Amino acid sequence: MSEITYVRGDATAPQGKGVKLIVHVCNDLGGWGKGFVLALSRRWLEPEAAYRRWHRERAGNDFALGAAQFVQVGPYLWVANMVGQRGIRTGSKGVPVRYEAIDTALGAVAARAGELGASVHMPRIGCGLAGGTWSRIEPLIERRLISAGVPVTVYDHD
Repeated sequence: MSEITYVRGDATAPQGKGVKLIVHVCNDLGGWGKGFVLALSRRWLEPEAAYRRWHRERAGNDFALGAAQFVQVGPYLWVANMVGQRGIRTGSKGVPVRYEAIDTALGAVAARAGELGASVHMPRIGCGLAGGTWSRIEPLIERRLISAGVPVTVYDHD
């Protein structure tokens, strides 16, 4: 079994050959405007447009905590919008991150990465605005992706 590869760099410019899947965490409110999503939107319009449409039409689709949406942004490049945080603010119920939702969404990512023969690339998901801790996220990635043979690279921005 391989391990997560950690590199310095920009997760919106994934390294290596072959099909790549960029993974990040979204909220369940349809909000897109802070954190890593800004870097995605600077590079491509499709992930934000798809996410907003997915949220707007949620009465007739699978938009919910734990869901993942896959958006193709290039011939060999995809973005996975994972709904892994409840709301956007820390409040009486704690931080917005929902580890069980990220775990479920990572299961969908593992399946799609397998279908595409893709490697997975991400920032430290769930640990920025969502308020999560990497010590809780990393084992989910190992269980869902690494154990399924999916190569994972985590980018720490300079």
